[in-house]
Amino acid sequence: MIHSSSAPPLRWLFLDLNSYFASVEQQLNPRLKDKPVAVVPMISDSTCAIAASHQAKRFGIKTGTNISEARERCPELVLVQADHSKYVEFHDKIKTVIEDHYPIEVVASIDEMGLLLDTPRQNEAAALDLARRIKRGLRQRIGECITCSIGIAPNRYLAKVASDLQKPDGLTVLHLADLPEALAGWCLTDLFGIGRRMEPRLHAAGILTVEDLWNATPEELHAVWGGVGGDRFWQELHGHDLGDFPQQSRSIGHSHVLSPEFRCPPEAAVVARRLLSKAASRLRRQEWKAGEVSLSVKTEEKNRGDAVIRLPWPTQDTFTLMQAMLRLWPMVMGQVRWARIKKISVTLTGLESVHQPQQMELFHDFRSIAEEKMERQHRLSRIMDHLNQHYGRDSIALGFLPDEVKTFSGTKIAFTRIPEMEEFRE
Repeated sequence: MIHSSSAPPLRWLFLDLNSYFASVEQQLNPRLKDKPVAVVPMISDSTCAIAASHQAKRFGIKTGTNISEARERCPELVLVQADHSKYVEFHDKIKTVIEDHYPIEVVASIDEMGLLLDTPRQNEAAALDLARRIKRGLRQRIGECITCSIGIAPNRYLAKVASDLQKPDGLTVLHLADLPEALAGWCLTDLFGIGRRMEPRLHAAGILTVEDLWNATPEELHAVWGGVGGDRFWQELHGHDLGDFPQQSRSIGHSHVLSPEFRCPPEAAVVARRLLSKAASRLRRQEWKAGEVSLSVKTEEKNRGDAVIRLPWPTQDTFTLMQAMLRLWPMVMGQVRWARIKKISVTLTGLESVHQPQQMELFHDFRSIAEEKMERQHRLSRIMDHLNQHYGRDSIALGFLPDEVKTFSGTKIAFTRIPEMEEFRE
């Protein structure tokens, strides 16, 4: 296809690592190469796949597939328990390789990165050359199992779309003139930003296909989205580069799906305290104080218990936070009648910077005593952090015996948050 000289330049290169978690496992263990692999939170047929290798995907196994169902589809399926520290370590190495060729503008997730191309590389031939050099660098320096699909387009959104057009190990250039024909055969939900809840609203507006969506007006999408989200989606789909909305972390927390041996209330309580200890350490490392602690549990019967405690003043010391947990645990367990617990979530909210002046509504003499105690507990918490970073996770702990949870870390990779390596030692 011949493209007009007035067409928008190719400003973005978007890289999507293929079957990332499973590919890392295959790279580290040669016996897994070319095998159908599912990465799981625990070795159990009752769990779901976190990720699947290319070979497993051929059997229809993907993220979220129940393992018992996956085994029926593929009896040769190999289960590997997730080790998120490996994936962060590989992520850091991959970033180094890419940035030896060109600076990364945005890290969208553990397996997605965007490069904002300068004028010389907005030429299609130059952009393709850069993409091929990155692919070659990953293969030579990281390993042959680590492949990626790369999309090149006028804006970041379309570059991401382009990266999905050919998998695995694809390389696609997407011009505006190629749309909407390039997406023929796609469902609306194949497009990033359109989920199962949005699809019925689009259908109700008479937008049934990707072609309908492309031909819709900004006003029509504004009405479907119920606000400026529709305008933004239209702009991005049509090649405009809007950038990201500014984001700020408003909470720090950890959740964990418990192994069967931890699901009785006494053992589950240990995990809750471990999660809180980990969140507190991360709170200090990021220089925040928390004003509230919340606890949420889900039982094997899918019942839920939730409770929150507002602290007397914002703090970051583990001692004060653990006292809050001692009050929260019976509150939530009473709601679920002390049943077996499948999942626990601990969240610290009401965050403020440690550099913000502390205000405590206390009498002068008592305030001095409280401040002194708080400072002492904070110093002890920092010493615990240092010892765990130096000697290994749970070398010293408060509120639980380290041997009780020695196989549990609680650190995992979320869709948009990549843990720092220090977190795996907290």
